[in-house]
Amino acid sequence: MKKKIQFSLVYRDMWQSSGKFQPRKDQLERIAPVIIDMGCFARVETNGGAFEQVNLLAGENPNDAVRAFCKPFNEVGIKTHMLDRGLNALRMYPVPDDVRAMMYRVKHAQGVDIPRIFDGLNDVRNIIPSIKWAKEAGMTPQGTLCITTSPVHTLEYYAKIADQEIEAGAEEICLKDMAGIGQPAFLGKLTKMIKEKHPDIIIEYHGHSGPGLSMASILEVCNNGADIIDTAMEPLSWGKVHPDIISVLSMLKNEGFDVPEINMNAYMKARALTQEFIDEWLGYFINPGNKIMSSLLLGCGLPGGMMGSMMSDLGPIKNTINNLRKKKGEEELSMDDMLVKLFDEVTYVWPRVGYPPLVTPFSQYTKNIALMNLLTMEQGKGRFVMMDDSMWGMILGKSGKVPGTIAPELVELAKQQGREFTDADPHTLLKNALDDFRKEMDENGWEYGQDDEELFELAMHPEQYRNYKSGQAKKNFLADLQKAKDEKLGSKLSPEQLAAFKHAKADAIVAPVKGQLFWEFNGEGECAPSVEPFIGKEYKEGDVFCYIQAPWGEFVEIPAALGGKLVEINAKQGSKVSKGDTIAYIEREQN
Repeated sequence: MKKKIQFSLVYRDMWQSSGKFQPRKDQLERIAPVIIDMGCFARVETNGGAFEQVNLLAGENPNDAVRAFCKPFNEVGIKTHMLDRGLNALRMYPVPDDVRAMMYRVKHAQGVDIPRIFDGLNDVRNIIPSIKWAKEAGMTPQGTLCITTSPVHTLEYYAKIADQEIEAGAEEICLKDMAGIGQPAFLGKLTKMIKEKHPDIIIEYHGHSGPGLSMASILEVCNNGADIIDTAMEPLSWGKVHPDIISVLSMLKNEGFDVPEINMNAYMKARALTQEFIDEWLGYFINPGNKIMSSLLLGCGLPGGMMGSMMSDLGPIKNTINNLRKKKGEEELSMDDMLVKLFDEVTYVWPRVGYPPLVTPFSQYTKNIALMNLLTMEQGKGRFVMMDDSMWGMILGKSGKVPGTIAPELVELAKQQGREFTDADPHTLLKNALDDFRKEMDENGWEYGQDDEELFELAMHPEQYRNYKSGQAKKNFLADLQKAKDEKLGSKLSPEQLAAFKHAKADAIVAPVKGQLFWEFNGEGECAPSVEPFIGKEYKEGDVFCYIQAPWGEFVEIPAALGGKLVEINAKQGSKVSKGDTIAYIEREQN
């Protein structure tokens, strides 16, 4: 029998690669024991990347979620690991040293064993400090190679990075095939090169299944010395996500590897629970197209983890472009047309910005440049017209050194705009920030939390954390969820049926007099400037919903009926309404 292969369930990344939101704390607590009962996982991914921001945006405390999810795995000896974006830690933009160092202390205290430390440019200057801080915190640092296929990403290029990470203290190496475009034979050779030089180093392979190469890649890396394979499970496996554990185990067992058995009763229960979570609310943020594998990704190299956000971005741009084309008398583009155009444009942009491995955040930056190019070219303005500081930061070297060469046209454009290139170590460009965040916590009377985890959360995700603390995040999320539910229901019903469905469960807010509508009133005979209330906003019985200025000048209060959740608005700020007009509908709480 061949060597023993272990498996990790990338449960967090399954969701990240499928849609906009993550499971809640209570859902994670329910599924953790079932994952353990499956009996085939030596590791589980419990945190990282956008996980915490998503929790905050949904009005949930991510620290509670991470502790709750890690605890049962810690108790039975299943190792937990997280995704760490190096210089960017758990967010999309650079993080000061003191906050990055704090992260490892906090995460280890919460029960996370292994940080998978990667850099979107494979710049070891962004990885080596994190390896040091992780070891100091008692974690097992895993150095990462972001895999892509280009003229500059050779075997020697990757082997050198692995050497540098191991020399800095990395105890494991992950081959992070984030777009699934790593060629199987290449990955096998790379695995063998690292293992022959560093036989005691654990090698873990992480490959998305989007373009269809990952199963062959898994077989190649295992036959050349890999130790651990990342897998997913239905109903979120395959597509832009990862291969399913059943298929991977079957293939490797048939190849003669020593692999664990699956408790299929537990697998089916975990499968059912995951589907339940999707049906409850997460399914409203999952694009069905993410379940489809696409060989088109081989050309552009975009990763599975950002396909959901990309499809969300593509819709509004498509509408804008089609409006422009309509004015010019040109045929409108379908979503498939737009996808091909975008992939082609990414293929054009990528080498010109230096072949950055297309992983967060550089996949987003490169995709955004391509997306903006499509728009500005349609407007007749040409390429590289709309690029923000983040996109320029990648090009100028502020986030690290790109593997390839920046195109002369971009070098010249930077010069024209007074932008300067730098080869400075990126983390030296940032000032420590924890003292300022401590001051903010103290001024607000906020607790630092167990092991300073709340202080860390503010420092890592300041805007999202402030909205979470104020309660605004929860309100915004509920509005987003209601809108998504309405849109999903609307796709099955005619407009008349949809309106009837909403109105059957809701009270109509009716104008008692004719006049001009305002959402707020300052009490001094004038309307106050205001924005329209958001769908999902909650009202209590007796709350004022809006005001109508009658023809004789009086401002009449319009009550929010019996209270409940705002589900529809039929009038705008300042609009004229007649007596008896329906202004809005508020859905009553169902007993």
